[in-house]
Amino acid sequence: MAVRFRLWVHIPISLSWNSQYNQHMLYPEINKARNVMDLSGVWSFRLDDGKHSDGYAEEKFFSNSTLIAVPASYNDLNENPDFRSHCGWAYYKRTFTVPSSLSSERIMLRFDAVTHSAKVYLDGKLIKEHQGGFLPFETEITDLVKDGEEHSLIVAVDNRINHSTLPMGNEGGTAFFGSDNADVPSVIAAKKWRKPVNLPNFDFFNYAGINRPVRIYTTPKEYIKDITVTTAINGDDGVIDFDVETSAPGPVSITVKDKEGKIVAAGNKTLTVKNARLWWPRPGDPYLYKATVTYGSDVYTLNVGIRTVEVKGTEFLINNKPFYFKGFGKHEDSAVHGRGFDLVLDVKDISMIGWMNANSFRTSHYPYAEEMYDLCDREGIVIIDETPAVGIGGTSEDVYKIGHFQQHHKDVLKDLIERDKNHPSVVMWSMGNEPDVVTFPDSAYDYWHDLYEYTKPLDKQQRPVTFVVNQNNYERDRITREMDVVCINRYYGWYNLSGDMDAACYALNLELDFWEKQNKPVILTEYGADTLPGFHLSSPEMFSEEFQVMYYDRINTELDKRKFVIGEHPWNFADFNTIQGPMRADGNRKGLLTRDRRPKMSAHYFRKRWSEIPDFSYKK
Repeated sequence: MAVRFRLWVHIPISLSWNSQYNQHMLYPEINKARNVMDLSGVWSFRLDDGKHSDGYAEEKFFSNSTLIAVPASYNDLNENPDFRSHCGWAYYKRTFTVPSSLSSERIMLRFDAVTHSAKVYLDGKLIKEHQGGFLPFETEITDLVKDGEEHSLIVAVDNRINHSTLPMGNEGGTAFFGSDNADVPSVIAAKKWRKPVNLPNFDFFNYAGINRPVRIYTTPKEYIKDITVTTAINGDDGVIDFDVETSAPGPVSITVKDKEGKIVAAGNKTLTVKNARLWWPRPGDPYLYKATVTYGSDVYTLNVGIRTVEVKGTEFLINNKPFYFKGFGKHEDSAVHGRGFDLVLDVKDISMIGWMNANSFRTSHYPYAEEMYDLCDREGIVIIDETPAVGIGGTSEDVYKIGHFQQHHKDVLKDLIERDKNHPSVVMWSMGNEPDVVTFPDSAYDYWHDLYEYTKPLDKQQRPVTFVVNQNNYERDRITREMDVVCINRYYGWYNLSGDMDAACYALNLELDFWEKQNKPVILTEYGADTLPGFHLSSPEMFSEEFQVMYYDRINTELDKRKFVIGEHPWNFADFNTIQGPMRADGNRKGLLTRDRRPKMSAHYFRKRWSEIPDFSYKK
């Protein structure tokens, strides 16, 4: 999105989150040394009744509860409108028993994502607090559970968004789209009268709840804490470096096998794979080796793709070849599930990405479930991995100075890279989406430059770092031009110069002339037009399927002329849900696919276009 109508009201809140952020969390796996219990299923659920504003609910609170599915967003799972519009705490409860056979193990309770903040109670005792709705957190419960006994687990979830959260919201102002900040006495009075509402500064629905799986997993008492993999190419050979962190000093052994199960390398640190098969994006060969790390009685396996990533001049190189990004912005969004984890939908989406001959997507505007990254590793889909830092700015006050989010932003970046660092599909980190960087250019520059300098050393693979900027005064924007890759969202012909594609292309070219002088690679990370499926016109006008195709064809024709433009990501992969408002009819309709994954005319257009554009060396 590029057009915003917002009024910011700063609401300071006191946070008491556990300062121990969640690093060194290997994805739970079952093997000869480790076990996993899935706590997904049907839980008891209640919205806050106004008497539990501290995020604690005793057992008797659930005597009058409803049933809820985990994982899923709770918003669309009940016909009570309060579920959809809820603002504040909500409470989940279930019981579980840890088998006696696991009593000698280290026992961990892990949440893959709870949106946006959580308090976890075990048998009435607060054992964990966490802020951030799209990354995992965990806590050890070895000494808190007893063999074969039933335990009560209550999770309090707070969906409120404000200046201290990512994504950002505004509890006291207006919605992303709307006009209720009008200087009208009755409107002003009504705003003071209405109940609290969650008003986002972003254009997607604020789905909330336990959105991803909850698991109990075990390890031996002495265990592998973390594994960091970096890869390099030396002639025909692949070099894999393993940095293994363990709970106590001790020897580590590593074996690497090919797909046929043959050991191709072994050692304890840096291994060489002779005549290595590299990981290539689709439709090439996304070859994965299997590495097994052993430490004492603990074992962990992970897939390893040997590939390199580098920005050189105006080129983005994968395995030393100039790559062209063909893909989309995307969302975790579907009917009923909301933002809840849905492996069936992920598999379908991967299939549709392949059907359209795409090779990439951006995790707009938050990290996705880890299972999606695993699918992309296996299928060769390239990922731009983005934090939930969306909605920063757009106020008459300098939000970079009055906000309380900078440390949280750094913590999220660190956790994101810790989680996703070993995925060969991840080729670039995006620190955020569409911040205001021109209203207060000095403050914006200081903030994002500091964040860039903080992010670069976090990744031992040294992947490029960027952030995605909205349609702004690019001449006043001091920071975007300093990113490793310039990522711009532009809606010439839709939100501005609406429907006039001649003027839109003229304006786009004027801006592209500016970016060409910066000598940086540029990706058009968003561009598009809302389109009602089935709405056809003989003369292409806005909202028709014909206009969407014409719009993309006109813009793409200009992109094809520019060597420094290294990618096109139309917005969006599929229609998605948003808050209600006068500019949104049943959500955002810019998808190439409908929300239930039926192709519009534009999907067929891109399928043909991308079949004719090579993944590498497109622009020589």
